[in-house]
Amino acid sequence: MLRPVVVGSDGSRRSLAAADWAAREALRRGLSLQVVQAWEGTTTPGETERPERNGPRCLARRALEDTADRLRESYPELSVGTRQITGSATDVLIAVGGQAELLVLGSRAVGGVGGFLAGSVVQVVVGHVTRPVVLVRAGGTLADEHLPDTGGQPSTHTPYRAVVVGIDPRHPCEELLSFAFESAALRAAPLRVVRTWRLPYVQAAAAARVHRAMAASAARALAAAVEPWREKFPTVEVHELVQEGRPSHTLPTAARDAGLLVVGRRIRSGRLGAHTGYVAHAAMHRARCPVAVVSHD
Repeated sequence: MLRPVVVGSDGSRRSLAAADWAAREALRRGLSLQVVQAWEGTTTPGETERPERNGPRCLARRALEDTADRLRESYPELSVGTRQITGSATDVLIAVGGQAELLVLGSRAVGGVGGFLAGSVVQVVVGHVTRPVVLVRAGGTLADEHLPDTGGQPSTHTPYRAVVVGIDPRHPCEELLSFAFESAALRAAPLRVVRTWRLPYVQAAAAARVHRAMAASAARALAAAVEPWREKFPTVEVHELVQEGRPSHTLPTAARDAGLLVVGRRIRSGRLGAHTGYVAHAAMHRARCPVAVVSHD
């Protein structure tokens, strides 16, 4: 059974932008879209039997259906369903995210009906969901996914902007590369694969030699990691980029003109609990484009 694309909805501008992005992604993947709202309030006695009383939960449900109706009108070929689930925002989103092909959230949204993205909910959800999670900021449009036209104006008819993914070949990154290559292929977009490295402390006389050696080693490791995926996705135009520096700084910069940034989150269990990782955390706060966080071992 195919998993749906799931988007969280709270009525905010960011969640509406996320819903539009999720609808386009569902169409690209040939999947259905499920719009989910977490209900954390109380239910007025008799409200469920008499929705005409317009209790708070019914009003929230109406906002949810309005979002779905707008998506159905904008994307008539897309199958759109809705779910209003009782529970805390984090619990609901973690539960539905675990069953989704990918979970789409409005990044750092505040307020709105239900208020499901208030505070640190996004970071908690990203730190627990093992399926890919995509964060979309308010104001994002279809034109933002495409290159500007020859006059420098926004366009929906130009090629897609590049997909950027950061990897570390020293750790398993199959899930990360699979998601990035598939995303690029679905958009017929180029893929920019970024590998960062840092120069250790060495004596000044040896710095240049060590710098060249480490840059060459990083390039070889990157090429070896990417080569099998080039064969699986021969139509994807791949650019390998090796940069010195911290990935938390270099990746958002490398994705400055991108349509999607893909970063990894290592799945760890222990006394400290789930976490987003410093690279994903930096991308979530600094990248201008949508950010996909892909969990991996």
